[in-house]
Amino acid sequence: MSAPAFRSCGTAGQWVLLAYRIPRQPSTLRITIWRKLDRLGVARLGDGLVALPADARTREQLEWIAEEIGEMGGSTTIWLADPGSAAQEQAIADGMRRARTAEYQAVIVQAQAAGRARPGERARTAKRLQAGLRRIGRRDFFPPAERDAAHLAVRELTRQDSGAATAETTAGRQQP
Repeated sequence: MSAPAFRSCGTAGQWVLLAYRIPRQPSTLRITIWRKLDRLGVARLGDGLVALPADARTREQLEWIAEEIGEMGGSTTIWLADPGSAAQEQAIADGMRRARTAEYQAVIVQAQAAGRARPGERARTAKRLQAGLRRIGRRDFFPPAERDAAHLAVRELTRQDSGAATAETTAGRQQP
């Protein structure tokens, strides 16, 4: 009987790491991988080394990317690791939290700006921002305070738009 390839994920403080090397040419392959890693919200620990908090989903996501890198002619290794200290883990988490904070702040600014737009434009922006919040949420492992503010700003934008639509409908009925 052979040993499992990985021990069980999800213990407190455990991280899944992907060490990788991608061929320099064509550069589009590297850019594709960088973008996929960014969408996952990885912590970049060094050149060719990224980390995510370990659970079955994050491990599988990095395994898929590792497979893709291998198909490109690159090399990869996936590791499960525990940080050497709580301070090191906190530094990684803080970096990830700062990245999400910036994303949530951008949503807040966009929602506030859209509040001054015409109702139809507000509705389109609200839908786009709701989708953006879902994408951010999938990579938000250490939620910052700005998360709630971003959700509130988008809800307020949606409320403004539905209130304007109701007012337009009511006004339309009152005209002879």
